[in-house]
Amino acid sequence: MPTFEIGERDFLLDDRPHQVISGALHYFRVHPDLWADRLRKAKLMGLNTIETYVPWNFHSPEPEVFDLSGRRDLGRFLDLVADAGMHAIVRPGPYICAEWDGGGLPAWLSAVEGVGMRRYEPRFMAAVGYYFERLLPVVAERQVTRGGPVLMVQIENEYGAYGDDPAPDRERYLRALVDLTRAQGIEVPLFTCDQADDAMLSRGGLPELHKTATFGSRSTERLATLRRHQPTGPLMCMEFWNGWFDSWGMEHHLAPSEANARDLDELLAAGGSVNLYMFHGGTNFGLTNGANDKGLYRPIATSYDYDAPLAEHGAVTEKYHAMRAVIDKHAPVPDELPEPPAPAPAFDVALTEYLPLGEAAELPAPMRSYDRAPTMDAMRQWSGFALYRTRVRADDAVLVVDEIRDRAVVMLDGEPVGVLDRGTHTRAIALPQRDGLLELLVEDQGRVNYGPRIGEPKGLIGTARTATRELTEWEAAPVALDRAPEFLASRPWRDGSGLGPLAGPVLARGVFDTVAGADHHLRLAGWTKGLAWINGELLGRYWSAGPTGTLYVPGPLLRERGNELVLLELHGAASRKASFVEAPDLGVTAV
Repeated sequence: MPTFEIGERDFLLDDRPHQVISGALHYFRVHPDLWADRLRKAKLMGLNTIETYVPWNFHSPEPEVFDLSGRRDLGRFLDLVADAGMHAIVRPGPYICAEWDGGGLPAWLSAVEGVGMRRYEPRFMAAVGYYFERLLPVVAERQVTRGGPVLMVQIENEYGAYGDDPAPDRERYLRALVDLTRAQGIEVPLFTCDQADDAMLSRGGLPELHKTATFGSRSTERLATLRRHQPTGPLMCMEFWNGWFDSWGMEHHLAPSEANARDLDELLAAGGSVNLYMFHGGTNFGLTNGANDKGLYRPIATSYDYDAPLAEHGAVTEKYHAMRAVIDKHAPVPDELPEPPAPAPAFDVALTEYLPLGEAAELPAPMRSYDRAPTMDAMRQWSGFALYRTRVRADDAVLVVDEIRDRAVVMLDGEPVGVLDRGTHTRAIALPQRDGLLELLVEDQGRVNYGPRIGEPKGLIGTARTATRELTEWEAAPVALDRAPEFLASRPWRDGSGLGPLAGPVLARGVFDTVAGADHHLRLAGWTKGLAWINGELLGRYWSAGPTGTLYVPGPLLRERGNELVLLELHGAASRKASFVEAPDLGVTAV
């Protein structure tokens, strides 16, 4: 059987020195029918390895649930990596960051009172053990030592940047993860990954684990930093940052191709191995995006294009060609190049039917009564929306909340009166001076994926007050967006043909024919903020705050006749029209 080992200076594949030239491609951000296409394009760029994180919460959305089917079929993905003639690196966490909701840690676990996230704590370690028992056998049977593609498996992720536990406690936690990993038959080398920073590299690993670093520039200097902490063995940049992610309300990030190529050349010429982060970014479909909060809350955009060599819709870029030319100097590269994609179909869709969200009575689960407004976590709503109701009086005058996570459309008797918003620290709003039913439609815009705020609850946090009193006697319920397509298919929609602007919160629907199997780019000019479904599949969030001007629609979601577009618009639309355009628009750029 093949072998993969860590030698004195090199990785050794079947006892021969081997330079790993890898690219990150997250199976969970790509439609599974397109996995093979993206892998083929990785091979044609000269990559010999594919790296992927594994998001725990993607596979385990509830306790005692573990799903490895469809989009979650990691085994099929790794088999396709092998079919493409490449190796694989798997990074199962339990924490992954990755700009993914909660950094991959399940919200249901962080909701357990007193649980010790990312440390040696009995409930956390028991949950990790359950996760590894179900996931790692899929990886184990596909190790290179058993004829499969998997070369290495990571322990934790950037642990040197997290927490302030004493060194013995940190080491105990990491060693427990090693034991849990080995217990599931993982025999290939294990490694850790931290930023090329002395403090983080010293805190994030164990002497017996191979250390790798993350950086995106000054390769020689960063490799020297890594060498101080990894005296022997191959040097590897496990995340070579060749782009960056986008956050709502900010610019689309670009990293110059020339600088990326120069730094990659320097890294490979030094004999280092590399994993491009990202080779292909993909999309935060559904409600899977994470968020950052370093004093200012910034949710991650639906597009995870990342300015990667392979664009979100699978097109090769200038950066692809620049990096391919560099790789060709150091390793074999196929002669073939991928064909550029044809322009996507372009046409307008009239959303001729609508349904005020207030009439979608079945979408909220049955309302329950509470003395104080509960968090979404207390309602076991791990993502999406929740609806809160209470009654106010004419003399209440203003609504003030201790904290909102993350955004609420505030309505009085169904009439929107304003927005509470974590991103702008807006915690107070004036109320019309009348008695009425106060409703808050609260949106979890993405759980923090990096830093000390990982695991915090969502919804209304603390107390809610008016000018005269604390508000009690609440009703609240989750909004069951997972049931929305099935529910809406049986609803009597209102006819909105020929009508003008649309007031939210509202659901709007249109039907269209198109080219089956072709990628599309959905533009929602004039719409404000909400969610978009195609044929019952939740594409993700849209927002006029930008930067993203289009939503990517994978071709496998589309058929020739009778496609359905449904939008949940939270505020209002200038017209009842949506458009499909020829190419993506990722927004105003920042270099």
